[in-house]
Amino acid sequence: MSQTPTADQLRNRLVDAILAERRLPATVERAMRTVPRDAFLPGLDLESAYTDQAVTIKDNPGKPLPLSCASVPSIVAMMLEQLGARTADDVLEIGAGTGYNAALLAELVAHGSVTTVDIDPDVALHARTRLNATGYEHVTVIERDGLLGAPENAPYDGIIATVGVWDIPATWWDQLKDGGRLVLPLRWRGQTRSVALTRHGNALVSQGMELCGFVPIIGQHGEKTSPLNADDTIRVHYDEDQDVDPDGLAATLQTGKPALEVPSAQRVGGEEPFDGVWLRTTAGDDRVCRLEVTPQALQQELLRRPAIPVRSPAIVDGNSLAYLTITREGTHAERPFRLGAAAYGPQAEELARDLVAHIDAWGSDRLTVPRMTITPAADAATAGHVITKPESRITLTY
Repeated sequence: MSQTPTADQLRNRLVDAILAERRLPATVERAMRTVPRDAFLPGLDLESAYTDQAVTIKDNPGKPLPLSCASVPSIVAMMLEQLGARTADDVLEIGAGTGYNAALLAELVAHGSVTTVDIDPDVALHARTRLNATGYEHVTVIERDGLLGAPENAPYDGIIATVGVWDIPATWWDQLKDGGRLVLPLRWRGQTRSVALTRHGNALVSQGMELCGFVPIIGQHGEKTSPLNADDTIRVHYDEDQDVDPDGLAATLQTGKPALEVPSAQRVGGEEPFDGVWLRTTAGDDRVCRLEVTPQALQQELLRRPAIPVRSPAIVDGNSLAYLTITREGTHAERPFRLGAAAYGPQAEELARDLVAHIDAWGSDRLTVPRMTITPAADAATAGHVITKPESRITLTY
């Protein structure tokens, strides 16, 4: 007779699956095999608690994303690896969530301290309750706007954000030690990547970045979303400093003209990632946005299918846009898919060819990522492609 697996067995099975995809430091592996994720998700069945997926813990009525959720375990492990916390470190977490990540941090910094903050009182209470119930009473939980940090326990050797951050507030600079590590899901030009940054004086310098997705932090308003049709089934997501004409784009798409399509020279396999195209493009082009197309719009054939309908990179200039496409050609056994651009509007040809140039630039060196340097916005600009935000300046260089 088959037996129902125990929580320990399911937890170890999950960690084994994560390890099959990426190597983890022994300390992170041990923490993930120790902390019972199910105890932070009461009411959820064990199988679901130990599946590599996010779990909503508080809805956000009327909004497309939940107010708070338990992150995907493999993403949690990846970010803990990026943080590189040591046993005596003092760590600040922005976004308490279920309390699970704070418990993992407590295992990693057994002789240090963990402080976690959350703006939502229900979420903070849940984290406090579950941490107490699982033996992590020593973790400090504070109900507060995460953008303010927790100066009472500063300075910190590490700060980790478990919510999407569009701009780095000055308060975090004040609370991070020189030489300390900041890990955050940074949002720019429509994408979100978990970036590990080490502080060197007045500069944060990247040590790596990986694609991820997180609920955005409350209180930052630099990202904009505009519908491009009456049914709100096509949307463009962009930053406040970008030249986007939503009404003009909507009018362009409503003409019913077919897309101008330009193929690139780059092919990919069925499981081969190509999100680096987006990253490469943001390192040299300020017109990069995110195009979102719902299944309803695809069924109605309102426009040429984007490479990834819910989040494809697009170049937008006024009332014209070009976005990434992928087409199966079947002429190459290992890489049967060709990347390209579909474009609409009066500048369609120019934008399509610009996007294809970015695709081909990525194709010449697919694994290299740019170096990111972040400085306070008031500091002098450094060499490279600069994206300026109210409190910080991002510089990308290859």
